[in-house]
Amino acid sequence: MTDAGGLAIGVDVGGTKVAGMVVDPGGAILDRRHVETPAADAEGVVRTVVAVARDLLADHPEVSVVGVGAAGLVDRDGVMRFAPNIAWREYPLRERVARGVGLPTLVDNDANVAAWGEFRFGAGKGSVDMLLVTVGTGIGGGIVTGGRLFRGAHGFAAEIGHVIVEPDGPRCGCGNRGCFEQVASGRAVGRLGVLAGRDHPEALLVRLAGGDPERIEGPMVTEAAKQGDPVATHVLAEVGRRLGEGIAGLVNVLDPDVVVVGGGVIEAGDLLLEPARRAFEGAVEAPDHRPRVPLLAAALGNDAGGIGAADLARLELGGSGA
Repeated sequence: MTDAGGLAIGVDVGGTKVAGMVVDPGGAILDRRHVETPAADAEGVVRTVVAVARDLLADHPEVSVVGVGAAGLVDRDGVMRFAPNIAWREYPLRERVARGVGLPTLVDNDANVAAWGEFRFGAGKGSVDMLLVTVGTGIGGGIVTGGRLFRGAHGFAAEIGHVIVEPDGPRCGCGNRGCFEQVASGRAVGRLGVLAGRDHPEALLVRLAGGDPERIEGPMVTEAAKQGDPVATHVLAEVGRRLGEGIAGLVNVLDPDVVVVGGGVIEAGDLLLEPARRAFEGAVEAPDHRPRVPLLAAALGNDAGGIGAADLARLELGGSGA
């Protein structure tokens, strides 16, 4: 990995939007674009990514590389083997984007590039071995070990959301039951919120859903908890407990010096993180005989993926050809 100078474009491809940004070597965003993602059209998404990158490139011709982060199984050649939210299957994403923009291009998993962004410029800055846990609708992860992004043999490492933690638990979109993301993500917050609302129709949580507990969603739980609703607070505490227990198992395996927790559910702040920290301390192996591993809130928010993708492309591609 070389420390190549110059500007880079980072593009974060999500199920609803494509976010592109120009990033300098210090991780600062100099320019950005946001457009909607035509998620059902595989070719349309690529055209959108290329258009966003070209638009930025027109205003910043000194950019030398492009990095792309996208949700799914991305192999080491930049082929999207499977994407959960976009119609990509065995799709040569890196090749197509590189051809469209005419620059060296890197493509990696969205959580991997977000992990790199937090490691280099966010909450993980200064660490050497970092675990990122992204908690949104599902759960994703990224691992930095020895100062390098860990991708595994095929590029598919850190799919932590699909570790089975509750056999015969809720059905997951991957086809299994009881995956980590089914009990400790935004989806779990919403599901438990509905159950709590049925039992406590008087709760603020239910009022925020228009009086119908079946309409409760994760953000409503967070909002009610912030306003002091004990029912919603209990839901977040339960999800936080499961999150902390899962993180403890990952720390037992990976032994990082810090765990960074990001994703949309972190809007709940300490209402989620404090129960997670307590459960982590109670579940990690021999907590009194190992250095403390802090659980920190991510610092870069939704920009982590674009910043990380740009920085990875700058460092790993430098002046190499597309």
